[in-house]
Amino acid sequence: MLRNALVAVVGPDLAGDAVSEALLYCWQRWGQVRDMENPAGYLWSVGRSKGRDLLRKRRQGDRTRALLPVVPTESQPLVEPGLPAALSRLSERQRVAVFLIHGYGWTHSEVGHFLDVSVSTVQKHAERGLVKLQRGLGAQR
Repeated sequence: MLRNALVAVVGPDLAGDAVSEALLYCWQRWGQVRDMENPAGYLWSVGRSKGRDLLRKRRQGDRTRALLPVVPTESQPLVEPGLPAALSRLSERQRVAVFLIHGYGWTHSEVGHFLDVSVSTVQKHAERGLVKLQRGLGAQR
């Protein structure tokens, strides 16, 4: 679950590394983490922070790499070719909400609990993200 959420923040190439960094960090502080009300939310926060650090380091060395992979257009793709670019133009919160709800099938409640935000906040980010995606892809509602 954590890896899926972090793909929206740092991309599929770095999400696994961000998860590993977050798990190590939390394991070293397990005495504090186990008593938290929402350890998964804390793990998400740490993973996002560690992932951003990894992404920043990568971008310093390779400024041309996109967050999400490019969809090949040689053959008829299973995914809209403009989707990765459109997703990368969303805010991080909108992208995470759209990824988890529409990409992975999480409920708004699950996303809210995991991210430690209200269901209405998740709903707002998902709706706004979808509107931006539709505009970015030239789709009509």
